[in-house]
Amino acid sequence: MHSLAVTAQVIIACSIALVWIARFPNVVKEFHEYGLPDSVRTLVGSIKIALATLLVAGIWYPRLVMVPALMMAALMVCAQAAHVKVHHVWQRYMPSLALLFLSLFVAATYAKKLHA
Repeated sequence: MHSLAVTAQVIIACSIALVWIARFPNVVKEFHEYGLPDSVRTLVGSIKIALATLLVAGIWYPRLVMVPALMMAALMVCAQAAHVKVHHVWQRYMPSLALLFLSLFVAATYAKKLHA
């Protein structure tokens, strides 16, 4: 199960990097669509990149993983709420929903590991 969690951590981190670095112009458009200021976008992006970095570091330092995984899950709940706010089609919900589930899976796996 641990190897699946590590894979999930890498998927989460790569997804965040892809969206927030390589596809940043799309992020700018989405945040304007949500009616959020640039400062919120910058803060959210900074937090997501930091959390993704901690998830990768957690591969070697497992005690780092729980908080970033749960915080990433919380940010993905916020992303779901933003999609609801602007009435996106269901397909637009899927990436953040997948990252939400992956983040919760990672947190649950490490919670079991830390309490074992």
